[in-house]
Amino acid sequence: MVPLSWYIGLSAIVFTIGMIGFIIRRNIIIMLMSIELMLNAVNISLVAFSHYLQDFRGQIFVIFIITVAAAEAAIGLAILVALFKNKSAVHTDEIMEMKG
Repeated sequence: MVPLSWYIGLSAIVFTIGMIGFIIRRNIIIMLMSIELMLNAVNISLVAFSHYLQDFRGQIFVIFIITVAAAEAAIGLAILVALFKNKSAVHTDEIMEMKG
């Protein structure tokens, strides 16, 4: 059986990769992927603790997080497509203002 500390270590590594990707990269698509990595790192922690404590509340909470992450990705990509259609830019440095 894999100890809980390995899952928490994996979660910390995945969260750190997502955080560094969000801070360093200026491409909006990469930033959205980094946010998804951070959400999945939290999901790994919740499932690990839920299994360790023999409680299903953490796993149920993960299902809600996955649905919110899917909605966030759909809305974020829709905004990105509209932005690219109007400005032809996907880097945050090239976008000066957003007005309708």
